[in-house]
Amino acid sequence: MKTKIVTVIGARPQIIKSSAISRAIRNKYHDKLEEVIVHTGQHYDDNMSQVFFVELNIPSPKYNLKIGSASHAVQTAEMMKGLEDVFKKEQPQAVILYGDTNSTLAGATVASKMDIPVVHVESGLRSYNKAMPEEINRIVSDHLSTLLFTPTELGVANLKKEGFNLENNAPYNIDNPKVHYCGDVMYDNSLHFAELAMKKETVLTDYNLVEGTFILCTLHRPANTDSPERLANMLEALVHISTKGKEVIVPLHPRTRKFINETLDKKLLDEIENTDTIKLIDPVSFLNITALEQKCAFIITDSGGLQKEAYFFQKPSIILRAETEWMEIVANGNATLVDADKQRIIEAAYTYLNGVEMEFPNFYGNGKAAEFICDQLIALA
Repeated sequence: MKTKIVTVIGARPQIIKSSAISRAIRNKYHDKLEEVIVHTGQHYDDNMSQVFFVELNIPSPKYNLKIGSASHAVQTAEMMKGLEDVFKKEQPQAVILYGDTNSTLAGATVASKMDIPVVHVESGLRSYNKAMPEEINRIVSDHLSTLLFTPTELGVANLKKEGFNLENNAPYNIDNPKVHYCGDVMYDNSLHFAELAMKKETVLTDYNLVEGTFILCTLHRPANTDSPERLANMLEALVHISTKGKEVIVPLHPRTRKFINETLDKKLLDEIENTDTIKLIDPVSFLNITALEQKCAFIITDSGGLQKEAYFFQKPSIILRAETEWMEIVANGNATLVDADKQRIIEAAYTYLNGVEMEFPNFYGNGKAAEFICDQLIALA
C-alpha cells in the first residue's frame, strides 16, 4: 500500500523546492508514495505562482485554499482552517512542509494537533533574529516536526543547540524526532534545470544580455521594501554601481514595484528610469532566473534562495540583510553581508567587479536530497 503524503506549499520558493520531491516520486517512488498537493494561495499572482507548476512539470494542486494577502495572524488563521479540512478528508500518513512561511507555520500547527507526523524540509536554519517573522515560523515548525531534513551541517548544529537529540532511534514521532542532514533540494533542482534553463530562457534574449556583463539583483523582503530609507539606500547604491561598466538587472516583486512607485523620492525615481544601465523588469520564471544566475557577473539580493543559487553556480553574492541563514558561504568568502548600507553595498560590488579568487566547497550535498527524503518517508510509514 502506498504511503500518502500531503505537501503544503504557498509561496513561490516552496513551489520550486517541492518540484524536486514531486519529480523523485514520479520517476522512482510512484509505486510507494502518493502525493496530494495543497496550495494555500499565499502567492496567488500567476507570475508568482501558477506558471511554476507548468514550467517545472509539478502536478497541479488538488486543493487551492486561495487565502491571499492579509496580516500574519489573519492569513495564518485562514490557512489553518482550510488545512484542517483537507487533512481530515485526506487522512495522510505525513505532511511535508518547506521553509519558513506562514503556510509552513499553519501546516505544522494543524498537522501536529491532529497527530499527523510533520516532515520539515529545510529545517535547522537560523538567522538568530526573532524580529523576522520567518525565524519564528522556522523555530516553531522544527519543534513540531517528526522528521527534520536540514540542508547543511550548520543546520544540524543549530538543532542540537536547541535540544534535539541527534541519536534518536525509530519509531519516530513528535516527542522522538529524527534530524537528518540530507543536502539541499534546491541543489537537486539547480543541477536538474540548469541546461533546460539555457535552452528555454527568454530573458537574456529579450534584454540583449551577454554573459558576465550584468549584475542580477532581487529585492523583496518587507524589512527592506517597506522602509523608504532602506529602499532608497539600496536603489541609490544600484544606480551608482550601474555606472561602473555592467548593467544591473532587477526583476521586481510586485510589492517592491508598488513601494518604489509610492515612496521613492521623485528625483531618485527619475534617475533610475533615465539610467540605461539599470533595468527594472517584471518577475521572471524559474528557468529565466536560473539563466540569469548562470550568466551574471554576481548577485545582489535579500533572498535566502538566491544566496544559495549564486553559490551553486559559483557566483559571489552581496546580501542585503544584517544576517543570513547561510553563514557557511559568508564564512567561506563567497558572500558579503551589507544590510541596507549604501557604502557597504558599493564597496562589496567594487570588490567583485575587480575580481576575486574563490573556492566553492560542497556544502549542500550530492544533488540527491529528494531521493533521500523519499526513502525516509517510506521508512516512517
